[in-house]
Amino acid sequence: MDILIHSTMLPHNDPDAALAFYTGTLGYEVRNDVGYEGMRWITVGSPDQPGTSIVLYPPSATPGLTDDERRLIDEMMAKGTFASLNLGSSDLDAVFERLQASDAEVVQEPTDQPYGIRDCAVRDPAGNLLRIQQLT
Repeated sequence: MDILIHSTMLPHNDPDAALAFYTGTLGYEVRNDVGYEGMRWITVGSPDQPGTSIVLYPPSATPGLTDDERRLIDEMMAKGTFASLNLGSSDLDAVFERLQASDAEVVQEPTDQPYGIRDCAVRDPAGNLLRIQQLT
């Protein structure tokens, strides 16, 4: 039996900014863009990984959230502590140059980590932390 990663969810609070970042800055393709009751779910992914996607979703649409929970999620997103994702690239330095040339918030320049990987970190427009690792 195989269980593969099909998609992962990242929250957004500005669909247009998220779309511009993931397609323009990261070079991902749009796989789906669905609106419902004033909200948008945008599915993006690398052209090189057609079977794996990121769904950018409005966290306020999560069923069962209380008003206090919604406020807490908004606060955590504003601080950049709600969600994160690890990505990989065969050319971390080129990716970092592209990120630096964009309006992405750089958190960490490419660094050799003591645990054996080389990576950098940025935040997307919603504050999600994206760590990008050098693939060997």
